[in-house]
Amino acid sequence: MSKLAYRRILLKLSGEALMGDEDYGIDPKIIHRIAAEVMEAQQAGCEIALVVGGGNIFRGAGLAAGGMDRVTGDHMGMLATVINALAMQDALEKLGGKARVMSAIKINDVCEDYIRRRAIRHLEKGRLVIFAAGTGNPFFTTDSGAALRAIEIGADLLLKATKVDGIYNKDPKKHPDAVRYDTLTYDEVINNGLEVMDTAAFALARDSDLPLRVFDMSQPGELLRILQGEPIGTLVRGRNHH
Repeated sequence: MSKLAYRRILLKLSGEALMGDEDYGIDPKIIHRIAAEVMEAQQAGCEIALVVGGGNIFRGAGLAAGGMDRVTGDHMGMLATVINALAMQDALEKLGGKARVMSAIKINDVCEDYIRRRAIRHLEKGRLVIFAAGTGNPFFTTDSGAALRAIEIGADLLLKATKVDGIYNKDPKKHPDAVRYDTLTYDEVINNGLEVMDTAAFALARDSDLPLRVFDMSQPGELLRILQGEPIGTLVRGRNHH
């Protein structure tokens, strides 16, 4: 077993990451590739939990802007994350993994309720845990759900998979002269308005001194390399991490 820099991580995937080149929904090739990378990292000896967003199916904030009740929209978004979590569970199990979906809202005909101690037990027993339905509350994003769950399970690192290779001072897709940061503090991220996750998620991670690494999941093998300690993407460090 190679020496890993992290014992337990939480990986946050956007719903959009599952679409591939589709306009909507889940691309089976993409979810299979992500599942294979997660399995490779787990087999190297890391305990892994996942949070998957729901933006490939439904985005509550978008409909709220169009006039829908925000709480209703957010509840629909939570259900979208359950759909993605079940798809991820299936992809992991097809590769021989043991996976459990735990939902923050009661929906226990299709998955388990989220119970912190049981989630930690699953991880200790070598199961992959997929947290669904965000925090279970409207007005909180799945980024906040990922930060909260990472803290609750005692993760050593929160990983956010995006479509760019880290945090930039401005959108690199629109500005060719955008500069990528290697490391940042949470205060720098918040004060400079670098919108990679929402402020509530950043504040939660900062106050619990949880390091966050932002990286490009579309590059094969990046997940395992990060776990082996390679400085890939951008590290947002807590007060005590240098």
